[in-house]
Amino acid sequence: MRAYPLEKYRNIGIIAHIDAGKTTVSERVLFYTGISHKIGEVHEGAAVMDWMEQERERGITITSAATTCFWTLARALQSASDEKEKQKIRETGEHRINIIDTPGHVDFTVEVERSLRVLDGGVVVFDGVAGVEPQSETVWHQADKYRVPRVCFINKLDRMGASFDRSLASIRDRLTPNAYPLQLPIGLESAFEGVVDLIEMKAFGFEGEHGEKIIEKEIPADMKEEAEKARATLVEKIAEYDDALMEKYLSDGNLSNEEIRDIIRRATIDNKFVPVFCGSALKNKGVQFMLDAVLDYLPSPLDIGEIKPIKGNDVKTGEEIIRQPSDNEPFTALAFKIATDPYVGSLTYFRIYSGSLKKGSYVLNSTKDNQERISRIVRMHSNKREEVDEFYAGDIGAIVGLKNTTTGDTLCDPENPIVLEKITFPDPVISIRIEPKTKADQEKIGIAMRRLAEEDPTFRVSGDQETGETIISGMGELHLEILVDRMKREFGVEANVGRPQVAYKETIKGESEAEGKYIKQSGGRGQYGHVRLRVKALERGKGFEFVNEIKGGAIPQEYIPATEKGVKESLDKGILAGYPVIDVEVTLYDGSFHEVDSSEAAFKIAGSMAFQEAAKNAKPVILEPLMKVQILVPQDFIGDVTGDLQGKRGRIEALGERANIKVIDAKVPLSEMFGYATKLRSMTQGRGSFTMEFDRYEEAPKSVEQQIIEGKK
Repeated sequence: MRAYPLEKYRNIGIIAHIDAGKTTVSERVLFYTGISHKIGEVHEGAAVMDWMEQERERGITITSAATTCFWTLARALQSASDEKEKQKIRETGEHRINIIDTPGHVDFTVEVERSLRVLDGGVVVFDGVAGVEPQSETVWHQADKYRVPRVCFINKLDRMGASFDRSLASIRDRLTPNAYPLQLPIGLESAFEGVVDLIEMKAFGFEGEHGEKIIEKEIPADMKEEAEKARATLVEKIAEYDDALMEKYLSDGNLSNEEIRDIIRRATIDNKFVPVFCGSALKNKGVQFMLDAVLDYLPSPLDIGEIKPIKGNDVKTGEEIIRQPSDNEPFTALAFKIATDPYVGSLTYFRIYSGSLKKGSYVLNSTKDNQERISRIVRMHSNKREEVDEFYAGDIGAIVGLKNTTTGDTLCDPENPIVLEKITFPDPVISIRIEPKTKADQEKIGIAMRRLAEEDPTFRVSGDQETGETIISGMGELHLEILVDRMKREFGVEANVGRPQVAYKETIKGESEAEGKYIKQSGGRGQYGHVRLRVKALERGKGFEFVNEIKGGAIPQEYIPATEKGVKESLDKGILAGYPVIDVEVTLYDGSFHEVDSSEAAFKIAGSMAFQEAAKNAKPVILEPLMKVQILVPQDFIGDVTGDLQGKRGRIEALGERANIKVIDAKVPLSEMFGYATKLRSMTQGRGSFTMEFDRYEEAPKSVEQQIIEGKK
């Protein structure tokens, strides 16, 4: 039996830039909801949600962790007169919250991407000193892509240099103009002591060892005018969302608190409004009200079914199918993450959109077209497992021991097959060569890399045919460093690692035509393939397009896919330095065939020959990955750092200031940034820090192109 109705479910993610305090917020949530009885601190390496050894050593989140907790509105409990009334409120008002705590470091952006694909809402955490940071923008745009409603929590208001107003302004300037505060902080930095609720128009403080006791008090006299003004702005803004309420507001001059909450909820779920809350998770202030906001304003699976219907396609006909978020609909789920557990083996994390899943049943993996038996299903609490007999619509859980399911696969009722939209992942930008140290390591490394590639779709393994070496690719230096470390710790593999290499690409700048003729005559049946191709450059990011302009049967229809396949295979190894070719359009416009000797293999080779010839004459160029870099340095070192960036072919785009620290925004080629962390530390006496994420591919200068071709870069 379902324990909680669907309207009392919240599936949320906690997302942010690295060091904004995401995991600290998650730890407070677990404590206040009674899941953990001791608060685990990140700086002490004791956070429940950061369970990997590497996470605890580095103090950062590497892999997304899922857990389930339960919450009743703190606001409702606050108004109860005695324990008996509180218990009654809990029985009727308790909600189930499934939480995924995601990494903030850009190298692990895949964890955010796949989590947002299956979540209904998000809590975006910001550092009250720094405001919007580069990865905050990335995760915000990822949430936009999946139309995930969200609330903001401006954290760390107890830190020196904290500014609620400045942080709010940065959210409005860089992310959305629809962000409005529902709270104001009382005091800042060491004087931060509580919040003013702009709906209730009351002030609240937090007492007790862990701030668990909420104390209602008068709004400070020096804040009354500011609070009234902020409330009027808020009410005016939300009244615009509903014509009937706008009329009421214009005639009465006010709206009831419940009307305000109701309209904020509807506008938030519609992605037209973003409520902003504030506090300090480390100092145990404000997290309970953020949890109230999750219940008040973020959607249940039922709300999501209305604004973002669950769409898929019929496996056989390709027709669109819509599933309702209900236990009575056929079972439909998405596998969004594969993890290796040292005790139970493979864990497949999934989100159920409709129907239910019982232990011992069979499901269809419609993406791969094979059946899987469900032997064990578990509810995850970080790295701990709770055995469950049945999951229902809206649940997030994990299946133990699936053989053929990978990230993005659809699991469904075998009688009602459906394929949901897959998750798309970015391509890796950096590679390193890796070789096992001993013969024993040789055997283990293959298993380790296969397991890690199953878990992480942005980790790729390939072989260099010329040298026989293994090349692993990922999203950044830290990403690959962690993966190599995991091979050593989890799989016992000792390996030698080469210097990082950039994932260059090739493209063309012009247009050209060429013909490819593959004719082989020997005793018996020969080979004959003859094509004429036209190639031209496409806009950056368009990929590869194949156009068939064959008229009058110059080439029979059955040989055209083979020609396209030959071209595609040629794209993998470019003209100048053997890097993949991107952003080209290839048009097959003419050719000829032989009644007896023509074959698919011959046309495939002819297509490959014609493309290589045409690409050589179409001004081929090498593209290099350009990174968006943000550097924080004290004023004294600004000259050294900017000078060094210019020496790295960097373009400085903005110079700003954040609480006495200079902020440099720049675009720099990835090839120039290896080992930059060490160099920056030495230039700034250890006081500088930087973040870096992929921006786009850009044409490499001719001098650099020559070095790449010669293998010097």
